[in-house]
Amino acid sequence: MRERLRVGIFELPADCLMFFSMSSNKCAAQDSTTVLALDFGEKRIGTAVGDCALGIPHPLETIVADANRRRFAAIAALIEEWRPVLLVVGLPLHLDGREHELTRRCRRFANQLKGRFGLPVELIDERLTSATADALLTAAGVAARKRKPVLDQVAAQQILQGYFESVRRKT
Repeated sequence: MRERLRVGIFELPADCLMFFSMSSNKCAAQDSTTVLALDFGEKRIGTAVGDCALGIPHPLETIVADANRRRFAAIAALIEEWRPVLLVVGLPLHLDGREHELTRRCRRFANQLKGRFGLPVELIDERLTSATADALLTAAGVAARKRKPVLDQVAAQQILQGYFESVRRKT
């Protein structure tokens, strides 16, 4: 029987939180490092930040922009402010692990981040992070109409939490 892992209110196979590494593991290599996570979407990008020493992610903001120029300008401002040593990007996959069109776009986005900012990028499976974020916001009593503006940043927080948990399991 496959090991199961609890992610928010969902129970998933433990191997579904796999990493698609584009760099070395910066969290394991340094004691205290800031990490910026991004929940990539075509219209919105949720962001979260955390420190590997604490392993506690915090939602930051949702970038709402269609144009890449505006998206990357907003990300550049976050990088300037938080000075991360690593970017973690959620990789969208079908529930069965198959890739789809948004997966390919997200990989391209991650490559662009690496090229533009010169930072290592880790891709992490983001299956069910938006559903988990919605459930967390509902449980916290956030009204439905107020959830949408923060949903993507809470999903980014879940992506970063998954990354931190994986790093802890490896050490």
